[in-house]
Amino acid sequence: MKTPLRMCVVCRQQFPKSELIRLVKQDGKIIIDKNNKIQCRGVWICKSSDCISKLKKSKSLNRAFKCEIPNEVYEQIGDYLQNGNINH
Repeated sequence: MKTPLRMCVVCRQQFPKSELIRLVKQDGKIIIDKNNKIQCRGVWICKSSDCISKLKKSKSLNRAFKCEIPNEVYEQIGDYLQNGNINH
């Protein structure tokens, strides 16, 4: 069976879902979908620190979700990366 691939909104490369972080917009808030199960509009981001650092500069989330993304969301993603939950 073929592994489903998803595209990172920052670097535009395709990876298996297990190598990406999924963010969703639910009830007007952007949250990390740790289990990839939330039924909402979602985007995928590489688990690499390069893509995480470029995320805010490129405003990729603003374009993907068609709204202004608060700084707390970027801080939350950075914390998620630093807490060892991500292997990259």
